Amino acid sequence: QLQLVESGGGLVQPGGSLRLSCSASGFTLDYYVIGWFRQAPGKEREGVSCISSNGGSTNYADSVKGRFTISRDNAKNTVYLQMNSLKPEDTAVYYCAAVFRLGPCNLPPSGYRFWGQGTQVTVSA
Repeated sequence: QLQLVESGGGLVQPGGSLRLSCSASGFTLDYYVIGWFRQAPGKEREGVSCISSNGGSTNYADSVKGRFTISRDNAKNTVYLQMNSLKPEDTAVYYCAAVFRLGPCNLPPSGYRFWGQGTQVTVSA
């Protein structure tokens, strides 16, 4: 069974950092584009960042550019999201998702097939 599991969320003060992990089981991520998404209460799910299957290209939402970095380690079947300089408005449930595709990635959530259950990130003093 294909499964994605997020980890690394938690409570952090403004200006702090967290690293989220997205681990896959039941399939290898080598040929999958991976995206990170978030959803705050009362808001639509939005794309945060994505990475191509070979890691050669990435994409970021304007709101996180320069603060978040996506990376992948296909040997560990894991994708990471390093989040620095966190702000209260980054508070949300963060999800990772996958789609079988070669080539560049896109941020709209509708383009992804497999989803994890999410991990809560709370940025508060």
